[in-house]
Amino acid sequence: MLSEKLRKIEMVRSPSNPILELRAEHSWEAKAVFNPGAIYLSQRVRLIYRAMSPDNTSVFGYASSRDGFKFDERISEPIYVPRENFEKKNVQGANSGCEDPRLTIIGNIIYMCYTAFDGQGPARVALTSIRVSDFLAQKWNWAKPVLISLPDIDDKDAAIFPEKIKGKYAILHRLGNDIWLDYADSLDFDGKTWLKGDIIMRPRPGEFDSRKIGIAGPPIKTEVGWLLLYHGISKKENRHYHLRAALLGLDDPSKVIARTKYTIIEPEFPYEKEGQTPNVIFSCGALILGDKLFIYYGGADQTVGVATYNLPEFLEKLLWEKLLSAPPK
Repeated sequence: MLSEKLRKIEMVRSPSNPILELRAEHSWEAKAVFNPGAIYLSQRVRLIYRAMSPDNTSVFGYASSRDGFKFDERISEPIYVPRENFEKKNVQGANSGCEDPRLTIIGNIIYMCYTAFDGQGPARVALTSIRVSDFLAQKWNWAKPVLISLPDIDDKDAAIFPEKIKGKYAILHRLGNDIWLDYADSLDFDGKTWLKGDIIMRPRPGEFDSRKIGIAGPPIKTEVGWLLLYHGISKKENRHYHLRAALLGLDDPSKVIARTKYTIIEPEFPYEKEGQTPNVIFSCGALILGDKLFIYYGGADQTVGVATYNLPEFLEKLLWEKLLSAPPK
């Protein structure tokens, strides 16, 4: 039996963390910046991050980097703001707006799933998109957002696979405490068609993801399966959010090949333990650059950090879990 030390994946944080912090001079991001989605385009890492104003309205900001660590471009205005009634503030002072973006590039379109919340009703999944050419030109011509999750039910943590599975678009989302997978013939939702699907992953009794789980960013395709990063919360540590990893079947992502037994990163540093929500590491996006996995994450709902790991070693350790512990659904 492999020791915990050999089995465990311990992500390496950048010494420059936090890599993004609030800017008091911009009211829209004067309270917090966190939970960025991530894509790689035209030799730059591009983050769309959640920003909060003092009145607790969430919008999205933009930053980019050549090396994935130093973000030398950051726009002074939000690139995405609440536009529809389902994401405009209904309760003064309450949290509301556009939260936790997750980005997927398919062809010449960038699709963005995010959580839409009006401060009153259940949080729901919204979908919008933008052409890659407009995105790179910083012409923020976003498509009209549409709700794609069921009415009157809290549904979050949604992302689209970057390619079709057996001719259909595959979409992950969280209903209740579980991760669900659904398929769609088209991404042109009409506002009357809702995500449903089937549960593919549940919390594990007795583990540190025993209370609730939800995906981080969109799955990343590798030779051995779809790499899915996800957050977990234990019943013992109620608000302690950490990250783990799973491997899904390439042709059938409802098949869970492996799940890490141990956390890959958990709150340790002050910027992860002290903030709007203490003891939280929450990711909406990760990238592969060369032979390294880059995970971008929000710390304590306050700042943005990044952590890396050698990808071949990461996958090797994850595959060991397939042999050492048959993961339950």
